[in-house]
Amino acid sequence: MSAVFDLTGRRAVVTGGSRGIGAAIAEIFVAHGAQVAICHVNDDAGAVALNERLAKDGQSVHVATCDVSDRRAVKDFGTWCRSKLGGVDIVVNSAGVGGGDRPFAETTDDDWDRVVGINLQGTMLVTREFFGEMLAQKFGRVINIASQLAYKGAPGLAHYCAAKAGVVGFTRALAYEGAPHGVMVNAIAPGPVDTELLRNHSNQWLDMKKKQLPIGRFGAVEEIAPTALLLASAGGAFYAGQTLSPNGGDVML
Repeated sequence: MSAVFDLTGRRAVVTGGSRGIGAAIAEIFVAHGAQVAICHVNDDAGAVALNERLAKDGQSVHVATCDVSDRRAVKDFGTWCRSKLGGVDIVVNSAGVGGGDRPFAETTDDDWDRVVGINLQGTMLVTREFFGEMLAQKFGRVINIASQLAYKGAPGLAHYCAAKAGVVGFTRALAYEGAPHGVMVNAIAPGPVDTELLRNHSNQWLDMKKKQLPIGRFGAVEEIAPTALLLASAGGAFYAGQTLSPNGGDVML
């Protein structure tokens, strides 16, 4: 294990950590020495499967349920994380939902509120829960999961694109406040990755999306998690306000 990616002694919180990109990040963090607490909503099976995989190497993560769009739930989750970890050094805001591919004219208030509430509001609430103590301890890493659609847009996903663009802006603004105190705030904007969220789209949408990718295929969660490891580790110490884009060439900046 390269020392530059060693997370031994670090305490990490990963929202949406029972499956998909969040679970892959939790696994790679544990493999590199971190203590990890995750949260999920209605995915006990995924959390059990994650710990079963980790148990093969004598490892585990702490598991709780938390709706990140719920202020009270996030407060309770923060208290629980501190009781399990003793403090928090790294926060990964991976909890997210898609909205299907629904034309904007058919998007309801509830559709909009759910997608923005979890993807953007939830990112803010969870970050705020831990940001003050990171500033006080003069160390922290905040890693927000955005999307390449924040830059590119997509038909039928106005609410999702707006939320993820908000995550990118939030990341840049907060980096100015965190970096002088050793708290580095960055984001990852994956391209389309083979997860349940992607599979919720119609076959027509998926075919359209795949044809746009220079790499010619969707990504795997294991291809996204190493970017989070970089940003969480000593190797990411000079990244501030950046959005890294493992996206198969879907957006080239």
